[in-house]
Amino acid sequence: MDEVEIIERTPAPATVASLVDDLTRLGDLSGRTVLVHSSLSRLGWVVGGAQAVVEALLAAVGPDGTIVVPTHSSGLTDPSHWANPPVPEAWWPVLREHMPAFDPLTTPTRGMGAIVDCFRRLPGVRRSAHPAVSFAALGPNAEAITASHPLEDGLGDASPLARVYDLDGLVLLLGVGHANNTSLHLAEHRCGGIGAERIEQGSPVLVDGERRWVTYSELEGVTDDFDALGADLPDQTLGRVGAGEARLMRQRDLVDFAVVWFTATRS
Repeated sequence: MDEVEIIERTPAPATVASLVDDLTRLGDLSGRTVLVHSSLSRLGWVVGGAQAVVEALLAAVGPDGTIVVPTHSSGLTDPSHWANPPVPEAWWPVLREHMPAFDPLTTPTRGMGAIVDCFRRLPGVRRSAHPAVSFAALGPNAEAITASHPLEDGLGDASPLARVYDLDGLVLLLGVGHANNTSLHLAEHRCGGIGAERIEQGSPVLVDGERRWVTYSELEGVTDDFDALGADLPDQTLGRVGAGEARLMRQRDLVDFAVVWFTATRS
């Protein structure tokens, strides 16, 4: 969506103050751990852009709360699995040999959006060490959420997603639907990976200061039915933030419901 389209679909520009009001009407975020998925363009014209949205989130959650965002870097994976877009097979050895190693401080995200990119650069943000599906967090629970993130099953029970579950966190979807809701991948793991495929993945990481290509096993999740699941989810609050649709839900309710839903609908 270009800026002309954004302006045309925006009744009035959103500000930090108006976004805080919108978030407060959606639900009480103060002091909570909140996992945020977002699209800046879907929120309409925002005065100050991504920075304003981040400031609004920080104000709504407050100093006692913790914000978590996905900072995935899918470009640091084995090119044999790439599909959007695929690359020629003749390139694969070159990519595996020369792809820069993951660095939590400098590795850019891919497809996560401007809000995430702004947030991950804030002073004090912690980012987990997974080369492909890292998460960044800021707040009192940030270290506990991001400190341990093993290569195997990066969205499973040893991941930051599970730590948000342990903390009884919330999921906030800003301008995006359940197709972007990574907590549903945790549910896929918890119902035994039904409907998903296990693959051997690879990524470049730093080991004792040296770049190494490492391989690991992961569940290649399926997102085709995530929106259908979201339509059936009973415990979620819908509202407007800026010019965009927003959804707020308790992550435990979401994941527990999804385990039952996947088990019943996937075969």
